Amino acid sequence: MRIAYLDCFSGISGDMFLGALIDAGVVPSIFQQAVDALSIGAQLEISQVNRSGISATKVDVIVKGQKDAPRADEPSASHQHSHHANHVHHDHKHDHVRHEHQHGRGLTEIREIIGKAALNQSAKRTAIAIFEKLGEAEAKIHDVPIEDIHFHEVGAVDALVDITCAAVGAEALNVGEIVCSPLNVGGGTVTCAHGTFPVPAPATVELLKNVPVYSSGLQSELVTPTGAAIVRTLATRFASFPEMKIEKAGYGAGTRDFSAHANVLRITIGEAASKLAANTSQETISILEANLDDLNPQVFGYVMDCLLEAGALDVFGTPVQMKKNRPGNLLTVLAKPDDSDKLTQIIFAETTTLGVRRREEKRQVLARKWQTVPTRFGDVRIKIASLNGTVTSYAPEYEDCRRIAAQHRVPLKLVMQEAVQEYLQSEKP
Repeated sequence: MRIAYLDCFSGISGDMFLGALIDAGVVPSIFQQAVDALSIGAQLEISQVNRSGISATKVDVIVKGQKDAPRADEPSASHQHSHHANHVHHDHKHDHVRHEHQHGRGLTEIREIIGKAALNQSAKRTAIAIFEKLGEAEAKIHDVPIEDIHFHEVGAVDALVDITCAAVGAEALNVGEIVCSPLNVGGGTVTCAHGTFPVPAPATVELLKNVPVYSSGLQSELVTPTGAAIVRTLATRFASFPEMKIEKAGYGAGTRDFSAHANVLRITIGEAASKLAANTSQETISILEANLDDLNPQVFGYVMDCLLEAGALDVFGTPVQMKKNRPGNLLTVLAKPDDSDKLTQIIFAETTTLGVRRREEKRQVLARKWQTVPTRFGDVRIKIASLNGTVTSYAPEYEDCRRIAAQHRVPLKLVMQEAVQEYLQSEKP
């Protein structure tokens, strides 16, 4: 399967993404056709620029004969500026604020503009999904309904172009998956419509929840809200460079040219080296271990329950022969890295161990989902795992079956068998 990898070592913005797509071979005319289909009075200007020795494609959106200017970083950021970003407003109860925003475009109008454009239906759905992510983030930050979020006149046009072209261009890549690197968010502060904020801006932080981010120390806003919304919608996972046979690469230029830092977004396209790697998600987990040779077995079971309730992904014990020929147990906990400290504290508090070992490992995870099936005793959830869209395994949820068996006083195996039969029956064409 062909995949694309986004190297966000200098962050990501809408114009950088479009530039990288064009540099990687996406025909520029499809972008201009998409802009024309929106009928919002915008044009694209495409040029070749140099960013710290790297030749890259620059895409500018021209609105009423002018480029949308990037919002400025604070002077403390060595007079450097961010990639252009959306200026987003939300309605307040104050009339003067409402008047200020009367020329803004709300999400309802934006959906209508995209919906009536002569574009591929799937590209329309993707573009609307990106806009909704952006609107949801702003709505949460300002604690207002999403429909109260308005983009000012120029910012709305610029965002419409970037987001719609991003959706069209992603389809034109003809790849099965877009993978993204951890995001360099930059640093310093940035001045936007609601005042001065530390980088990353509040909406960007909201959009990048559960995404790996870092700062290289560069004092400038590198990830814009639009860029964050695009990558959160299009990328299936965030990981290091995947195994692949590289076919081509493209570079999209940011607005600013920093010294000793190539302000570009790189997209690399190629064939995945492993079907398994390309069609399963990879994640980092923490492994916590402790050797126990003097712990009451009753306490061992209690500790396992405590760890699972606190968020451990899995907990198990392995019989081991320890020093002085003492029989003992190796306690092993699989956990999300962010939960490691909390779970380690539980192990120290509830067991007799004097030390807990910790390491991090990568694991491949099959796509999984839950499906509820009705049985004559009650509803049971079925966990379904799949690879390449094909179901590889399925199993009834034990806790559902145990509760039903106890409630109706029927054998557990009978409930489990009937749940599986109902699932298989539901899958028949």
